[in-house]
Amino acid sequence: MPTRDLVFSNGRGQVLAGRLDLPVAGPPRAYALFAHCFTCGKDLRAARRLADELGAHGIATLRFDFTGLGRSEGDFGETSFTTNLDDLVAAASALEDEVGRGPALLIGHSLGGAAVLHAATRIPSSRAVAVIGAPADPEHVRRLVVGEEAIRRDGAAEVSIGGRPFRIGAEFLDSLGGRGMDVVGALRRALLVLHSPTDRIVGIENAARIYGAAKHPKSFVSLDGADHLLSDGRDARFAATMIATWAERYIDAPAFGPDADGYDVVAEIGGSGFTTVLGAGGHPLVADEPKSVGGAEAGPTPYDLVLAGLGACTVMTLRMYADRKDWPLTAARVRLRQGKIHAADCAHCETKSGKIDRIDREVELVGPLDDEQRARLMQIADKCPVHKTLHAEVDVNSTLRG
Repeated sequence: MPTRDLVFSNGRGQVLAGRLDLPVAGPPRAYALFAHCFTCGKDLRAARRLADELGAHGIATLRFDFTGLGRSEGDFGETSFTTNLDDLVAAASALEDEVGRGPALLIGHSLGGAAVLHAATRIPSSRAVAVIGAPADPEHVRRLVVGEEAIRRDGAAEVSIGGRPFRIGAEFLDSLGGRGMDVVGALRRALLVLHSPTDRIVGIENAARIYGAAKHPKSFVSLDGADHLLSDGRDARFAATMIATWAERYIDAPAFGPDADGYDVVAEIGGSGFTTVLGAGGHPLVADEPKSVGGAEAGPTPYDLVLAGLGACTVMTLRMYADRKDWPLTAARVRLRQGKIHAADCAHCETKSGKIDRIDREVELVGPLDDEQRARLMQIADKCPVHKTLHAEVDVNSTLRG
């Protein structure tokens, strides 16, 4: 799956590390923002699997490390649930700056689920929220912290969570309390609750409380047999498929038809990288550059698209002519490549110095055609409209909009 790094600063000036997972085919239909579980990170196996499956459904996903975790700057011991919410808002803003669209879908796992519930109203682009194994109250996390007495005494202390050492501050514990369920009732977004009835970390009763407090539209999916971390890849993929299918009803896919001014093709690029979203004739496309020049290889290059246009036009023209003549052309295939040659090596070119563009086009005609028919079809191949455009003088009139 095409992936590119996305780094951004939070409100405290610390640089956070993110990763934007793009769909394999075509431009993103929508963007999702994923919040991982307590003390986990963006590279959690379940997070990667979720992003992969969402990408298969055309949804790009931004996952990132909260302050002090993974590759993000800062001291985790100085963070709080409040700073987690600020990080989420900063991530949503960074995504919008990068691609021109904020996340329509918020997904949270465990404490990340509680975080997206509380941050959703601060992310205007969000239309739907999905939570996986989320606690009804963030204070539930305090049960996982062994050593609260030392934290209270010293202001912070190193504790073991899931077998890994973390420095937890008193401010984090204090920030978990007093948040209640009012935020769920005031969500004003579609909500999907996914939970395993056998979750031993966050019990199923939490899902019941969240679902009961939410107003419609709301839905529930049982992750029967799954553990809290969705360690089994099948569980992670199932959860992602359910989220993607459910979100279809609520996320707004961009329109790719001609715009209000009548332009047939619209191209849009974000704040960094070369991945470009295209709308052409009402159909979504994507273009990119190879990784060797800094691209993400999320789609064909601009020259690939030019060759694709010539190739498509060539075979369509051949089909049209053969049908009109009632000739037995059963298939036509065209292979193309583009490069540079010295002008002096082109006998029929007007330019005689420097280099010029060269397109090699190999035409394969399939069917019981005689030699005269094949020769005529090769002449017709040169008469396709795109071929003529490439040979003609073209005036590109550029204007600045806005």
